[in-house]
Amino acid sequence: MKFITSFIILILLASCQITETIHINPDVTGNIEITELRDENSYMQLAGENYSKEEEFKDTTFVFKEYMIKYKENFSKYLPAEQELFQKYADAKVHIKKSSFEKEFRKTVTLKFNKVTDIPDLYKTENYADDIKFNYALTAEKEYWKVVYDFDGLVFMRTVLITSQELLQKSKDEFNDMDPKYKSLKLVQKYVLNYHFPRKIKVVSNHKAVISVDKKSLQLEFQLSECMQNPEITNLEVVLE
Repeated sequence: MKFITSFIILILLASCQITETIHINPDVTGNIEITELRDENSYMQLAGENYSKEEEFKDTTFVFKEYMIKYKENFSKYLPAEQELFQKYADAKVHIKKSSFEKEFRKTVTLKFNKVTDIPDLYKTENYADDIKFNYALTAEKEYWKVVYDFDGLVFMRTVLITSQELLQKSKDEFNDMDPKYKSLKLVQKYVLNYHFPRKIKVVSNHKAVISVDKKSLQLEFQLSECMQNPEITNLEVVLE
């Protein structure tokens, strides 16, 4: 599942759960994991009788730099700035499983980082891998947002930047024009931020965040459809003690 402004994809994403988990160590290194999981109950409501007719199986794992090596001829054609961008994803690991038999459709992207500012927008990892494989222009740059992170040891920031107001408006229009029968369905469409810090949390910018008993982690949940129409609602500032 890719984040593009297509009516079909928007419908599919309405049955998806996305969890973004970050662990930051005392030395500010850490790891991030983003999991996209199709909620089968929700998808069954959308697919109807076609749900039982699915015939798909894929179970693959790759590290981004493998694409840079395997398709080095394509990689060499990109501008230096584009190659530098790809290098930020070099150690990102992607696991994709699509099984209509087991009814499990999941994508997981993981990355270990030396500092929070090193984290690239991992939601674009698969897009960029396809770009290198098929020698495309940077397709992910056609999306309408990007995520950046920052942490100075005291303040953690997650910021969504809108890169195309036009595409954002298109996404909003597609949701508004969605068939009422889809809007009436009770779909699981969670977007969850799950963050773990080396010290206790003092202040969180979003009052809906649930802080753990030891005050070193938080969980914040949104509706995925709301995030796609207004990605900036996932912006977050966390101040540690």
